Amino acid sequence: MVNKDLFTKYSQIFIEENHKVNLISKNDEKFLWEKHICDSLALEKFFSKYGAPETLLDIGTGGGFPAVPLAIMYPQIKICALDSISKKIRAVQTFKDKLGLKNLTPVCMRVENLDQTFNVVTSRAVAALKKICAYAMPKTKRDGYFVAYKSVRVHDEIKDAQDVLKKYNSKIIDIIEYDLPLEENFKRNLVVIKKQ
Repeated sequence: MVNKDLFTKYSQIFIEENHKVNLISKNDEKFLWEKHICDSLALEKFFSKYGAPETLLDIGTGGGFPAVPLAIMYPQIKICALDSISKKIRAVQTFKDKLGLKNLTPVCMRVENLDQTFNVVTSRAVAALKKICAYAMPKTKRDGYFVAYKSVRVHDEIKDAQDVLKKYNSKIIDIIEYDLPLEENFKRNLVVIKKQ
C-alpha cells in the first residue's frame, strides 16, 4: 500500500533541500515524481519476480534515489544509502529524520571501504555497467543480486561488462523493461545480475 501522505511530504522536503544542495537540476524538479520517484520504485518489478530482500545497498545514492523512495515503500527492508559526497548524505539524513525512516541508514563513504555484503545492491545513474559492477559485485552476497538502473543504451554496456562479470562469478539473468510516466517515450531497464 503506497503511503501517499509520506510521499507528498517527501516531495516537499526534497524541493526544500534541493534549493540548498543541488541534488537534481531545477528543470527536473517539476518531474520529481515521474523521473526520479517512479523510476526508483520500478524496483518493485524486480521484487515481484525475485522477492523483496532483507538488506539492500544503494551505491552512489546522490539525492537518495532509489534508496529513499524504497525506504518509504518497503519499511521491512534494511536499506543502506551510500555516497562519498557528504552534503548529499546530509540531505538523505534530513529525509530520514523528517520522514521517520527507521529502516534507512545513510553512510558517507567510498564503496570499497564498506565491509558489509547485502542481499541486493542497486545503482542508478552512477557509472557504466562495467565500472559499477566492479564496485557492486564484492558487496553482493552469494546468491544475491545486483540491479542496475539503465537507459535504452544498455546493450553496449552489457558487452563491455562481460570480463568483470566473469571475474566475480556473476551473470545477467534478466533485463526488465519499463516506461516512465512522461509525455515522451521514456524507456528504462533494470539489469538483474546474480552472483553465483
